[in-house]
Amino acid sequence: MPDETVLSVTSVSKHYGKLCAVNQVSFQLGSGFYALLGPNGAGKSTLFQLLTGLFAPDQGDIHLNGVSIRQHLPQALAQMGVVFQQPALDLDLSVQANLDFYGRLHGMGKAAIRTRSAAVLTQLELTAVAQQACRSLSGGNRRKVELARALLTEPRLLLMDEATVGLDPASRATLLAYVHRLCQEQQLCVLWATHLIDEAEQAAQVLVLHKGKLLAQDTPATLRQQTGTASLLEAFFQLSGEAAVDSPPTSPSL
Repeated sequence: MPDETVLSVTSVSKHYGKLCAVNQVSFQLGSGFYALLGPNGAGKSTLFQLLTGLFAPDQGDIHLNGVSIRQHLPQALAQMGVVFQQPALDLDLSVQANLDFYGRLHGMGKAAIRTRSAAVLTQLELTAVAQQACRSLSGGNRRKVELARALLTEPRLLLMDEATVGLDPASRATLLAYVHRLCQEQQLCVLWATHLIDEAEQAAQVLVLHKGKLLAQDTPATLRQQTGTASLLEAFFQLSGEAAVDSPPTSPSL
C-alpha cells in the first residue's frame, strides 16, 4: 500500500452483456509511474473509462485523493488529466485554441491558461506549432498536444491509454522520459496503459491485467523473481497461463 494513496480502486467490475470486461479489480497507487500491462482485449481501456467516469462500474468503488468518482465526479475530474487511445482534439482549431478551450472548461482564467500552456508547450517542444491547426500536425505531434492539454490543469493523476500510438521510436522515448520526470518533480501519479514490454519495464510497479482480471501488482524485478523468469514478457505468460505463440521470449510487446 502506498504511503499516500492517490488512486484507490476497490472490487470494481464491469459487464457488457455476458462479457465481464473488468472482473473484481482492486489496487491502490501513490505518486509515481505505474504501468498497466496487458494485451489488446485485456480490459485496459474499459478500466480507464471507469476511472474517468465515462461508465459507471456495476460494482465496486473508485476514489481519487479520497473523493468518490461515482458520487463527486466533477471534483475528481478536476484532479485528473487523461490521454485516451483514440484522438480527441478539435483538428480545425489551433494547438493554442485547443488548450484555451480545455482550460476554460476547467474554470481557468485567461492569464492562467496562457502561463500554463506556454510552460507545457515548451516542455513538449510544441511552441513553434502553437498557432497551427491540429489537422496540419503529424500523428506524433497531435499526441503530444493531447498530453499538453492533459497537463494544463496540473493534475494529481495522469491516465495514459496507449499514449505512444503514432509516435516514432525517438518521440516515444522522449515522451516516456518526460512523464517519468514529471513523476519525480511534481509527485504526479501516472497510470500508463500499454502492451509494450519496454515501457512497462521502466515502471515503479507493473499491474498485470489479463481477461479483465488483475493478476499481479509489483516491481518488474519482483515479478520476474516470483515467476522464475528472465524477462517481463515471460513473467506475463507465466502469470496468465498462456504460451508465446509465434513470438520469441524477447519480443517487445504482447
